[in-house]
Amino acid sequence: MADLDTEEFLTGDEKILSEAKRRFRLCESWESNARKMFLEDMKFSNADSDNGYQWPNDIRRNRDINERPCLTINKTQQHNLQIINEAKQNTPRVKVYPVGDEATYESAKIWDGVIRHIEYNSNAATAYDTATEFMVEGGIGYWRVVTDYSSDDSFDQEIFIRPVTNPLNIFIDPDCQEKDKSDMRFAFVFDNMPREEFNHAYPDHKDQVGNAALGNGDGWLTRDYVRVAEYFCLVPKKDRIIAFTNPETGEKEVVRESKVPEELKKFMASAADDPATKYRIVYEDEVKRYLIIGEEVVEKGTFPGRYIPIVTIIGNEKVIDGQLDRKGHTRALKDPQRMYNYFASSAVEQVALQTKIPFIAPAQAIEGQETYWETANTVNHAVLPYNHVNEDGAPIPAPVRMQAPTQATGYLEAMQVAERQMMMVSGQYEANFGQKSNETSGKAINERQRQGDVANYQYTDNLAIGIRHTGKILVGLIPHIYDTQRIMHIMAENGDRTMIQVDPKAQQAYQEVMQKQGQEIDYAIFNPAVGKYDVMVDVGPGYATRREEAFNAFTQIASQNPQMMGVIGDLMFKNADFPGADEIAIRLERLVPPQAKGEGAPPEVEQMQQQMQQQNQMMNKMIDELAAAKMQLKAEQAQKEIDTYKAITERMNVLEKHMVTPKDSAIFLHDLAMQEHAAQLPAANAMTQPAPETESQPQPQPQPMEQNG
Repeated sequence: MADLDTEEFLTGDEKILSEAKRRFRLCESWESNARKMFLEDMKFSNADSDNGYQWPNDIRRNRDINERPCLTINKTQQHNLQIINEAKQNTPRVKVYPVGDEATYESAKIWDGVIRHIEYNSNAATAYDTATEFMVEGGIGYWRVVTDYSSDDSFDQEIFIRPVTNPLNIFIDPDCQEKDKSDMRFAFVFDNMPREEFNHAYPDHKDQVGNAALGNGDGWLTRDYVRVAEYFCLVPKKDRIIAFTNPETGEKEVVRESKVPEELKKFMASAADDPATKYRIVYEDEVKRYLIIGEEVVEKGTFPGRYIPIVTIIGNEKVIDGQLDRKGHTRALKDPQRMYNYFASSAVEQVALQTKIPFIAPAQAIEGQETYWETANTVNHAVLPYNHVNEDGAPIPAPVRMQAPTQATGYLEAMQVAERQMMMVSGQYEANFGQKSNETSGKAINERQRQGDVANYQYTDNLAIGIRHTGKILVGLIPHIYDTQRIMHIMAENGDRTMIQVDPKAQQAYQEVMQKQGQEIDYAIFNPAVGKYDVMVDVGPGYATRREEAFNAFTQIASQNPQMMGVIGDLMFKNADFPGADEIAIRLERLVPPQAKGEGAPPEVEQMQQQMQQQNQMMNKMIDELAAAKMQLKAEQAQKEIDTYKAITERMNVLEKHMVTPKDSAIFLHDLAMQEHAAQLPAANAMTQPAPETESQPQPQPQPMEQNG
C-alpha cells in the first residue's frame, strides 16, 4: 500500500516505473512456485541419457561415483508427443460470423480470408505449435500479436502472429479470471537485446541504462546484453453515450461523444435541450505500451484494439490453499517414469555388469597351462588344453564353466507395472500408439483411441480457446491497421487466392465488382470498419486431412457402385494428392451430365420440352404444306383466268364480225362485262378466305348470251 500511496504524488515516467515495479513484484511472487515447477517439468519431458534430467541430482551423482548404471528410457516424451502431434493435425481454425450493423455473410467470409492471410504471412502454425508444446510439457504457452510496416518503403502496416520461445519471459496479471486470460489488465514481456544492437536502436540511452529492466536479470546476463521489458497496461478512458432524435430523419441516433460523425455534430447542440435525449457514462479501455530498459522509459505508445496482444494457453491450473498450481501432461508421468528408469538400471546392473562367468577346475588340471586359462575370458582360444591325468595316472576331472546368471524376473515385472501405470495416469494405452493390444476389431481399436483422445481433450480445447481469443484480437485490430486503400490477396480454406480491395471509405462492408454486367466477379471491395462481427473456432481435422478422408470415402463409394463414377468421378480426383489427379478431374468433369451439376432441366421438364419441340416441328411441316397448297391454288386460278380471257377475246373477235349497229355492240359489251364479273367473284373469295372444311359447292357457270338477230 505504501507504493500506492507514493504513486499518487508521482507524475510522468516516475509514475509509470513505480507502477510497473509494483505490478512486476506481484506477478513474480504469485508465480514463483509455478515457474520453478514449469522448469522442472520441461527438463523431465526432454530428458535423455546425457543430461539425466529424470534422475534426482543426489541419486545420479551417487550412482555415477559408484559406477552403477543410471539409465534414462524416456517414455514420457512419447506420451506428450501423442497429444502435441494430434493438436498439430487438428489445429482449430478461426471462423468469423456477422452480428449486426450491416455486416453480411459475404463480408464475414472475407474476414476469414484476411485472417488466414495474416496466419499464412506470419507462419502462425509455428507460433501455435510452439505454445502447444510448452503447454503440454510444462503447463503454459504463449504467442503474441504484433504490428509492423509491410516494407521499408511504405507506411502501410501488417499484422503478424509471433511465437514466444521462452514462456518464462512473460508475466501476466495474476487476477485474471477468464480461461484465455483475455481480461488481463497488465502484462510484461522481457527480452535480451545485444548491447550493440541496443546502442544502434536507442543512441540517446546507450550510456544511461543498466543491464536489466525492473531488476529482472538472469545469472548469465552479461554486460554484452541488455534486458528490455515491454510493459502493457489497460488505462480506462472516460466517454459518454448520447441517444437523441435526428431532426432531419426523425430516427433515433446512439453515438459516443468522442466519435460523433461530422454530419451529426450540427444536431448535437439542439438535441442537448431535448428532454428525450439520454446520456450514459462509459469507460473504454485503451491499451498502453511502454518500453522500459533499466530505469528508463524509452518508448511510449498506444496499441490499437481492445485487448493486450498476448495470447495464453494453459494445461491445468488450480489455486490450492492460496497457491498457484499449474501443470501440463508431464507432471503425472514423473513417478512411474522414475520407477521404470530405476528398475531398468537395476536389471542391467544385475546381468550386464556382472563379472564374466568363471571356470571351475582342479589345480592339477591346469598346472603348466596357466597362460591359456588366465586369458580364457579375454582371448578367443581355439583350444583350452588341460591335464587329464595326475602323476599316478589317475584321471583328473575336466574344468567346467559355472552356470550363467539369469535376470531376476522381479525387475521385468516391475518395469511392466511402471509402464502400465504411465498408461493409467495418462489415459493413453497401446491402441493410441499403434501397438498391439487386447482389442481385435477395428471398431474396438478406434474406440480405445477415442477414449485416449477424450482423456486429454483439455489440451486441444485450451488451444482452441487461445485461437478464438486471437481471432477477437484480430477483429478489433484489423480496422485500425488496414485503414488505407490497398489491394490484398486473401486465402481460401483450400489454399486458393482471391484478390480484394480494402477501402475504408466504402459504404458497404462487401461489394462485388464485375468488368461487365453478368460476367464473373473480378474482385470485391471490403471495408472492415463497417459491421459488427464475432468469432468462433472450428475444431477438427485440417483441410488436408479432410481431403484425404474424402478421397477414401469416394473410393469406397465407387468400388461399391461403379456407375457413380460418371457422376462423382471429378470430385473424387479433386481430393486426390498424386500427380495428374487434377487433370483427371478436369477430364471427368466434362463427362458429368448437366443435370448432375444442377445446370440442366429436370428429366420431366426435359421430356416436356422434347414433346413440344416435336409438336412445333409437326406444326411447321403443316404450315409449309398449306403454303405450298395455297401457291398451287393461286397458280391454277391464274391459269383459269388466262384461259377465260383468251376465250372472251376469241368470242369478241368472232361476234364483232356479225355486229350490225353500234347499239348491238354496246349491248354485247355490257353483257360480256357482267358475265366476267360474275365469273371472277368465286376465284377472289378462294384467294382471300381459308379453305372450307367441307367439300366446296359447285360455282355457277356463266350462261351463254342470247344473240340478237
